[in-house]
Amino acid sequence: MSALRLATIAETVFILVVMIDFFVLASSRLKAAIRAVAAQGALLALLPLLLAPQELHVLHVLALSLGALLVKGIAIPWMLGWAMREASVSREVEPVVGYVPSLVLGGLGVMLAFAFSATLPLPTPERHPYLVATSLSTVWTGMLLVVSRKKAVSQVLGFLVLENGVFVFGLLLSDFMPWMVEAGVLLDLFAAVFVMGIVIFHIHRTFSSMDTEKLSALRD
Repeated sequence: MSALRLATIAETVFILVVMIDFFVLASSRLKAAIRAVAAQGALLALLPLLLAPQELHVLHVLALSLGALLVKGIAIPWMLGWAMREASVSREVEPVVGYVPSLVLGGLGVMLAFAFSATLPLPTPERHPYLVATSLSTVWTGMLLVVSRKKAVSQVLGFLVLENGVFVFGLLLSDFMPWMVEAGVLLDLFAAVFVMGIVIFHIHRTFSSMDTEKLSALRD
């Protein structure tokens, strides 16, 4: 496949990743949001294959892509879906910041990310021009979700989206990072979400709710 065609496909993937950011910000249905984040993880798994320089070891690229697909696209979304079913919750009813303001803030973040990334000096300037902008946009979306949602599942989704942005940014350094470091990062993410899933289960069992504001009722 020609380099131009690969760059075009990568551009489409970047655009879809940003569109999923907006979808998650606008969705009150947790099941739809989990599926969207799973789709975003699957799309991110394609990027190492599309962006890898030819001199990079094939096994390195395949391991990174397969690891991202298994952890981000399958394992973590399955765990979040399990936590949602166990807690019998399906919607984020009253977020701290409404859905329309969240979309406006998300749009501003995307605009600033594209403007800032155009002037940012990079260690590998030949990388795709949308890579850094997509990374910063996705990190911003994840931060918005973490601070603007009350349900624990939504906040874990925000953490996962934020980490997806970090993963995209990390592709800038894939030429220099040993694959064991990348595998360690994916395992850390899996462990973190696993622990969060257990915490979500216990929050619901104790308070009969997944609203994290209930935690303010705890006393020493």
